Amino acid sequence: MSNKEQIIKLLDNVPDYKMGYVLAYLQGLTADEEADNIFCMKMMEDYNNDTSADKTDGTSIEDFAKELGVNLE
Repeated sequence: MSNKEQIIKLLDNVPDYKMGYVLAYLQGLTADEEADNIFCMKMMEDYNNDTSADKTDGTSIEDFAKELGVNLE
């Protein structure tokens, strides 16, 4: 029995409420990695070419948590 046949057989035993996990995993496996790489490279290029003065401003985790109303203690 091939791997594909085994996978299809196993799917019969996966409950419907878990099918979303299987689908997401398979979509990740079959995603076009080259398209993802191009997208990420474009984002990095856009960031590197950004001349905004506040581009490198940061915020502390404490301030960010406070802004979100999250208690870090």
